[in-house]
Amino acid sequence: MAKPISDIDLEQQLFEGEPVIKFEKEVDRRNFLRYAGIIGVGSTLALAGCSSGSDEGDNGATPAASPTEDAAGENPDLGILNYALTLEYLEAEFYEKGIAGNSLSGREKELVTPIRDHEKAHVDALTTTIESLNGEPVAKPEFTFPAGTFTDKTKFLTTAQVFEELGVAAYHGQVKEIKNGEILGAAASIAGVESRHAAILNVLINKDPFPAAVETTKTKEEVLDAAKDFIKA
Repeated sequence: MAKPISDIDLEQQLFEGEPVIKFEKEVDRRNFLRYAGIIGVGSTLALAGCSSGSDEGDNGATPAASPTEDAAGENPDLGILNYALTLEYLEAEFYEKGIAGNSLSGREKELVTPIRDHEKAHVDALTTTIESLNGEPVAKPEFTFPAGTFTDKTKFLTTAQVFEELGVAAYHGQVKEIKNGEILGAAASIAGVESRHAAILNVLINKDPFPAAVETTKTKEEVLDAAKDFIKA
C-alpha cells in the first residue's frame, strides 16, 4: 500500500530536498510562498533569492497581507490561480525534460507522455482563466533540477510519484480557499486529472494506485512539518 504523504521521506525523494524554483520577481516569490503557506504545498520548492533582484521599494521583507488580498493587492482567487500556475509550470517542464532524457521507453513512456501533455494544457487553462479575470499570469520561473533527475528512470518515476501526490494535495487544499464557484469547479476538474496521474505513477513504481476510499485532507502544518528539513525560503 502506498505511504501517506506524511510518511514519505520527502528530503530524499523530492528533488533531493533542494529548492528548484527561481523567480524573476521578488513579488512573485512572496505571493507563491504566501499561498503555499495557506494551502500547505510547495514552499519547500522555492529559492530564497530571485534572478533579477528585488522589486522597486522592496526591502526584502515579506509584507503582511489581509485575508482578502494577496501581497500584490489582488483578489485571493487570482493569487491561488497563480500559485497553481507556478506548480503547473514546474510539472510541465519536469515531464518535458523527463521524456527528453530518454530514460523511459515502452509502456512507461506511453503513459508518461500524456501526463506531460496534460500539464501543458493545465498551464494554458490557468493562464486563460487568470487573463479572463483581468489578472496577470505569473511569469514562468527558472527551474533547476538535481543532476540525474532525468537520466535515472527509477529516480525520475519515484520523484514523479511524490510530485503527483503533492499536486493532488495542493488542489484539494485550494478547495476550501476559492470563493468563485466557476474557479472552484475548474480546480476540482484539474484535481481529478492529477489524481489519475498519481495512480498511474503508483502503478509504474509498483505501489497501490488507489490506497484509500477517500483522499486524505492534510493541513498546511502537517505538510510543512513533513518537509521542514529542506525549507529554504
